Amino acid sequence: MLNVIFEDNHILVVVKPQNIPTQSDISGDTCMVELVENYLREKYNKPGNVYVGLVHRLDRPTGGLMIFAKTSKAAARLSEAIKGDDFEKKYLAVVNGAVEDNTGTLINYLKKNTKTNMVQVVPQLTDGAKYAKLTYKLLEKKEKVSLVSITLETGRSHQIRVQFKHIGHPVYGDVRYGGDILAKGHNLALWAYKLKFVHPVTKQKMTFMAMPDENLVPWKSFNINNLLLND
Repeated sequence: MLNVIFEDNHILVVVKPQNIPTQSDISGDTCMVELVENYLREKYNKPGNVYVGLVHRLDRPTGGLMIFAKTSKAAARLSEAIKGDDFEKKYLAVVNGAVEDNTGTLINYLKKNTKTNMVQVVPQLTDGAKYAKLTYKLLEKKEKVSLVSITLETGRSHQIRVQFKHIGHPVYGDVRYGGDILAKGHNLALWAYKLKFVHPVTKQKMTFMAMPDENLVPWKSFNINNLLLND
């Protein structure tokens, strides 16, 4: 069942569950694009192909807000907006360890190994290296974990996971990048909680928020709604 937050003639804002791929991959598992296509077919009784514009992605283990375009015009405009400053994506993450700084900016160069699907921090002049930038705000820290709010300035593969691992704070539950020391059997604690953008057609400023399940580990250790009152 697709969790639709907003829909009009041009766009669709939904909540992506964790552990579902954004688009089809070698696993053959049902992906978000297919779920959106099926939803549109059923709702509008369209037996043939339906248009679904994929304008951004979330890693398979990451959950949270995604926007899809229902027309090619909306897709083109949203894709262009994402490259600039008119599209804000914010994430919540629980990371291992006590983060020291209340705010910070992480700038690195990342390179993906397509064979292993692993990303690593590399020197700037490395062939294939891509510039990656994010800013973060510490919301609360416990003895062994910290809750941070993250604003992505660039959208690189595995970016948040790799950049926080690089500073010694891998994301809680991240088996791929060493964040599962405290979290055997739990989902990756990374969630896309806020989208802020200008509507590609109406030009209306739009903001959407969706929180992770507060009953699940490790989110239940924090009063997220209170911590984000001024967000």
